[in-house]
Amino acid sequence: MKINKNFLKLGENYLFLIISEKVKRFKEKFPKKDIISLGIGDVTLPVCEAAVSAGLKAIEEMASAETFKGYGPNNGYLFLREKICKSYSERGVNISVDEVFISDGSKSDIGNISDIFSNENVCLIPDPTYPVYVDSNIMAGREITYCNAEERNEFLPTPIPEYEKSDLIYICSPNNPTGAAYSHEQLKSWVDFALSRNSVILFDSAYEAFVSNDVPHSIFEIEGARKCAIEFRSFSKTAGFTGMRCAYTIISKELEYDDVKINELWSRRQSTKFNGVPYVIQRAAEATLSAEGKTQIKKNIDYYRKNAEIIMQKLRHAKVKFFGGINSPYIWMKCPESMKSWKFFDFILEDAGVIGIPGSGFGKNGENFFRLACFGNHERTEEAIERLCRSILKKL
Repeated sequence: MKINKNFLKLGENYLFLIISEKVKRFKEKFPKKDIISLGIGDVTLPVCEAAVSAGLKAIEEMASAETFKGYGPNNGYLFLREKICKSYSERGVNISVDEVFISDGSKSDIGNISDIFSNENVCLIPDPTYPVYVDSNIMAGREITYCNAEERNEFLPTPIPEYEKSDLIYICSPNNPTGAAYSHEQLKSWVDFALSRNSVILFDSAYEAFVSNDVPHSIFEIEGARKCAIEFRSFSKTAGFTGMRCAYTIISKELEYDDVKINELWSRRQSTKFNGVPYVIQRAAEATLSAEGKTQIKKNIDYYRKNAEIIMQKLRHAKVKFFGGINSPYIWMKCPESMKSWKFFDFILEDAGVIGIPGSGFGKNGENFFRLACFGNHERTEEAIERLCRSILKKL
């Protein structure tokens, strides 16, 4: 018996577990210290009323033999897939129901999608990046090439000849962790690049609900993307489903490699390794796509956007440089005095009682940067950022 030794190449712990342990030890040492987190991107507002009502009704259905639901379709119930297609069509994007695959989270799908691609493929992943992109490919033993997302390109790298060895291209827009969002023209350059090299773009659109200006919500708004891209979306940040687990992946029937339709391959993979999302959760998710549900979840998104405005306003006043916050729930701030990310983490935890995420945890280009999230309440967010800015001014 042998283990998959690629797992031994991973870091000892997942980034957010390291942070949790650090905070735990700090609280044990200073139990009376008031700690405010602007770190992990978990929502705090409750699930909207429309989703709760739909979920309760679905639970009641499970109590009756006439309406009981057992195993559902592996790819998701038709009622939810139809609503998702309608939401795309409202933005001028045509998606068919058999191109929609319901899952328990975009993190799962992004980690699992590589099952259907050869381990000989080379991955092109931005640095800094969401750790799952990197770790899932290390587990598979794939070669990884990094494209530099840096301050000089506003953390939005564009394709260059040096990226020729790139079969699986990871793009997240609006971006986690930097908050940067690609324009139509910038995404078109990536689509053209992928088409010219027979590559596939794995497009993480988990934060599209936060888009507030003229940037694409979907890769499929770009001409040619149906032939080279897969899109991942989630109800987690959009509708507060982090504790309910529901997402979806869009795979065009036009996407084909080695004379194999990727849509059919993914469907086959899911039917073997995944039993589907619970009926009750899918009914709740469907309700968030109704007119009533959209109105309710928009209020939550606007609430988080207000937090982002509070953070950005305070950082501007303190003359701290940052990116993101406009189309994203994340603010990517530059550490003062070129401080290392983990040193800044320790400093503001001890001095201000505030938690954020060290940029270096997302890659080497994240060094000297720090991620703040806007998922708290207004009062605590304002208090946290005021504390943080006071601590920064001490350093300047």
